[in-house]
Amino acid sequence: MSEEKKGWLSRLKSGLTRSSTKLSEGINEIFGRRRLDNAALEELEELLIGADMPMSIAEEVVEKLRKTRFNQEVAPAEVRASLADQIETMLWHVAKPLKLDPARKPNVVLVIGVNGTGKTTTIGKLAKQYREEGLSVMMAAGDTFRAAAVEQLKIWGERTGVPVIARAEGSDPASLAYDALVEARKQQTDLLLIDTAGRLHNKAGLMSELQKIVRVMKKVDESAPHAVLLVLDATTGQNAHMQAETFREMVGVTGLVVTKLDGTARGGVVVSLSEKYGIPVQFLGVGEGADDLRPFTPLGFARSIVGLEP
Repeated sequence: MSEEKKGWLSRLKSGLTRSSTKLSEGINEIFGRRRLDNAALEELEELLIGADMPMSIAEEVVEKLRKTRFNQEVAPAEVRASLADQIETMLWHVAKPLKLDPARKPNVVLVIGVNGTGKTTTIGKLAKQYREEGLSVMMAAGDTFRAAAVEQLKIWGERTGVPVIARAEGSDPASLAYDALVEARKQQTDLLLIDTAGRLHNKAGLMSELQKIVRVMKKVDESAPHAVLLVLDATTGQNAHMQAETFREMVGVTGLVVTKLDGTARGGVVVSLSEKYGIPVQFLGVGEGADDLRPFTPLGFARSIVGLEP
């Protein structure tokens, strides 16, 4: 395993400490000094659901233990290992990395989500990572209603050496996206990342704005956008489900980016989102640093969230 991958898995485990501590302490308490009985299994199911694990995972883990170890003493580590196996199995169905077509210039990635989820920062981090992989990248500051978002993207642009297409505050986001795509095509850029507004309180306005961005880009490239990434803040727990539902209705979503996993004990929301919507989880964020956002791997996540070595 490369040093870089080891470093990321270590950060992932550390970032998921709140979630893994909650699960580990609960499992230790239930299975510390008792045989596996119905009361213990009920408590385990409640613990898992309380950590935002989907009901199906909770039921599968409980049933497996009931069939194989009922009325026997079970070590907490065994329960955690069983839970990690079930989570990993479920997550493989949605483990589809974001694939860029090297022949396409540019690959257009539209990044959506409500304000405050870390959307603009996510774009900056992705730009940095793809630049380091040797790709040419361009960013478009499509959240034209928030001067702070435009400035933030420009700072990331300076930091990463990535050009940023921006317009005056209040400009038409669809027009900006159109211009950015024309420019990226002209320069034969590998990847165009487009930021968008996320004012969910005005759902109808936001929906028509996002749909217009997509419509206008198709005039330049019928196949654009090639990916639509929805950025969700893990600390919002079940609220993330409502956002996933809403944005999926608006423009369709091809992948999820789950941020701020280090700030919550409810990391199970990653599993429940995957199960409910079947949308690939493509990136996880566990901190503020540029390297704290990385492609999602089921094994690393499943083991980290129960406190085992990835």
